[in-house]
Amino acid sequence: MALSTILAITALLFFSVTIPSEAQLSPTFYATTCPNAVATIRNSIRQAVSRERRMAASLMRLHFHDCFVQGCDASILLDETPSIESEKTAGPNDESARGYEVIDTAKSAVERMCPGVVSCADILTLAARDASVAVGGPTWEVKLGRRDSTTASRSLANSDLPGPSSDLRTLISSFSRKGLSERDMVALSGAHTIGQAQCVFFRGRIYSNGTDIDAGFANTRRRQCPQSGGNSNLAPFDLVTPNSFDNNYFRNLMQRRGLLQSDQVLFNGGSTDSIVSEYSRTPQRFLSDFASAMIKMSEIEPLTGQNGIIRRICSAVN
Repeated sequence: MALSTILAITALLFFSVTIPSEAQLSPTFYATTCPNAVATIRNSIRQAVSRERRMAASLMRLHFHDCFVQGCDASILLDETPSIESEKTAGPNDESARGYEVIDTAKSAVERMCPGVVSCADILTLAARDASVAVGGPTWEVKLGRRDSTTASRSLANSDLPGPSSDLRTLISSFSRKGLSERDMVALSGAHTIGQAQCVFFRGRIYSNGTDIDAGFANTRRRQCPQSGGNSNLAPFDLVTPNSFDNNYFRNLMQRRGLLQSDQVLFNGGSTDSIVSEYSRTPQRFLSDFASAMIKMSEIEPLTGQNGIIRRICSAVN
């Protein structure tokens, strides 16, 4: 083999070893470029949750609804423009997704310190973790380095986000497409141990007279959710400890007191019954699995390296 060929092969191998094929997320991504970013975001989220405890659930849901559409790229934060069909007006988000202003406030705080450095996608991811901690939930290590999309997809939001009436097969399939297992799905559903839902999303269940709902629970819920009207009336997912992150959600399911149909199908004679039962008995296992599942979800198809941008304002492309 000619010396020139050997040298060329050696150079190629060296280049492929030393130059990574794609940028990797890292918990220390902003250590030098914006060292106070993580603490600043944490303080901003704590203040928001202290003002309104329900906001913790809303921020976790916002992160979930972002990651299931185009990956964790902050596409859910983009407003409507002639070239962008905002995900905010998709069926699963319209008049129900909330917390946008909390993310905007955190973004403004880091922009004052480090303009154009910290992505909205990373802020959303950190906000979900910090919201969990603020209401007594678990913490976990967040890897950073996501970049923001320049596009959004209302159609994908409508098709990829599971709905409140989804059956178990649909839920399993929806989460599987995002690389999440049945156990991940059940653990993530446990976020419904806090927060509230609008009447329009659970009316069908409480008036169904089905065998999968406790009659007393249905009657209680009907007081705030009439058969017609009152669509935006709220009810807590968990009657027992509605503002604390614990495992009561799973105990409720075992008593046929899941608020949404998509909650109760997790314990209704199907393949996930055993996981619900396990979490109802062992809260620490739930908390551990929830943290692991949140990490997996937060790393669904992130934009890294030269892909995407760092938005100066989360609701608009630069």
